[in-house]
Amino acid sequence: MDEAARVADADEVVEGETLLFTVRDDEGDLGEAFLTRLSDGSVVAYRNYCQHWTDVRLDKGDGARVTDGEVWCQKHGATFQLDSGYCDFGPCEGSVLETVGVTVEDGGVYVDDGEYAFEHLGPGGVDDGDGGGSRIDFTGS
Repeated sequence: MDEAARVADADEVVEGETLLFTVRDDEGDLGEAFLTRLSDGSVVAYRNYCQHWTDVRLDKGDGARVTDGEVWCQKHGATFQLDSGYCDFGPCEGSVLETVGVTVEDGGVYVDDGEYAFEHLGPGGVDDGDGGGSRIDFTGS
């Protein structure tokens, strides 16, 4: 695999956690995605935004809330199944997270999606991703 596409060592991707990274699309725009490990050991990646309000990040830089194989939107409580990206609860129920193709090979995780190129680990610095201060959230703050 192309080392420029290497996101992380495979053992850095832990079940029940997310690893935030930045991608560049084929138009040159930056966006965020996150990796996570499923209970069967496979690794998946999704774009880092809620399907209800796409300006709301699921992983705000310190890891998304992941429980029982689902990632939560902390802004309004939507839950997405990590094995499929399917939203099974919340205002965007029935929608699906956008995937980013990744491959695990030779101990690393690589972006292998024709629409995206790996840019760097961590946030994209595009916006603060809080979805605005006036919306209800489920973070307890």
